[in-house]
Amino acid sequence: MKVKPLNPRLAKYLRNHNLIKKFDKQLTLLLENPKHPSLNTELLEPKHMRVYSFRIDRKYRVNFGIVAGEIEVFDITIIISRVALHEFAKLS
Repeated sequence: MKVKPLNPRLAKYLRNHNLIKKFDKQLTLLLENPKHPSLNTELLEPKHMRVYSFRIDRKYRVNFGIVAGEIEVFDITIIISRVALHEFAKLS
């Protein structure tokens, strides 16, 4: 399966957050074995939209779809833990 080129905004985000190496490693794993345990691949809700995500690391996930037989990355999201939300609430 092929991967569509990244949107320049997403490529810049990866560069700015020093995630390029991790992203490339996880994307390679996705191409070799989409069910690899370190990817924690998920089908997101609503399921009929066929949007998936995989983990870059404990903090970042990649949202993607398969369009015309190619993987297309839609977005990169930050995982916020309950502890972080609790600490954020204390600051407000």
